[in-house]
Amino acid sequence: MSVSVILPTFRRPDGLRAALASLMAQSRQPDEIIIVDNDPAGSAARGVANARAVARCKVTYVHEERAGVANARNAGWAAATSRYVAFLDDDEIASAGWLESLMATATTLPADVVFGPLRGEALDAPNGVRAGLAQRLYSRPGAITDHRLDAPFGCGNSLVDRNAFKLADAPFDPRMNISGGEDDLFFAELARQGARFGWSAAAHAVETVDARRTSWRYLLARSFAFGQGATQSAANARPRRWAGIGFWMMVGLGQLAAYGAVAAVTMLARHASAARWLDRAVQGAGKLFWIEAFEPRFYGEAAPLSPADPTSQA
Repeated sequence: MSVSVILPTFRRPDGLRAALASLMAQSRQPDEIIIVDNDPAGSAARGVANARAVARCKVTYVHEERAGVANARNAGWAAATSRYVAFLDDDEIASAGWLESLMATATTLPADVVFGPLRGEALDAPNGVRAGLAQRLYSRPGAITDHRLDAPFGCGNSLVDRNAFKLADAPFDPRMNISGGEDDLFFAELARQGARFGWSAAAHAVETVDARRTSWRYLLARSFAFGQGATQSAANARPRRWAGIGFWMMVGLGQLAAYGAVAAVTMLARHASAARWLDRAVQGAGKLFWIEAFEPRFYGEAAPLSPADPTSQA
């Protein structure tokens, strides 16, 4: 069974190099690697040329000049020629058995969509509550055995059987280009079509997290955006699910009130659980304040949290 790996990238030459090196070392080589360069300047082209020189599989370069994470994923999806599509982000490093494990799980469970564990590694090693929050937001722990999942995760470290679904040519919603959450809507659509989600315990990957993404500002924005996802999924459904919007807003209000109080107490007491309660409270706020005006802007040229913005280091 053929498999394409889609690797979107935006001005992360070191991350791209590490991700590509991990793909070259796979025990089960992909049939093709598709690198989607979302930098209008085409800054990833040199790294692609180097990869082609040593790759044991086809390496395709796609220059998607329209900024935005959904645009990048759609460009990769359109370029892929295989039945199976795996996603690895440019800040992730796959273990040597990553792709082999994802494919094996898809067959043995069986499952139409498979996710693997992620371990976040912060390069600046934050301390205290900030360290706990970073670990929650950048890691995806799970069971040590393969099993079916009731709900999906995000795109990074995932595998999709395209034959199992009827999808648009550009299945990732461009409305989520800057804020992210395009994968939430994508997997929600797959769930609507009856997707069987699976967990591949051996498909390990590491997410490397730079200092910018462990600042308080960035961590809280990311947690808030995660919370927005549930309400926005209802809002972006066709037709819009007003009952779902109301439900998730009420859930968010309750979480903000209850978890916010617990977070305040545990942070004052410097308790080890403070990060968990803070994360839940902020996600509650995201469910409540879900409209576009409140969306953090993580991706593309317009994102104030992007590496190009000097204030993002605060």
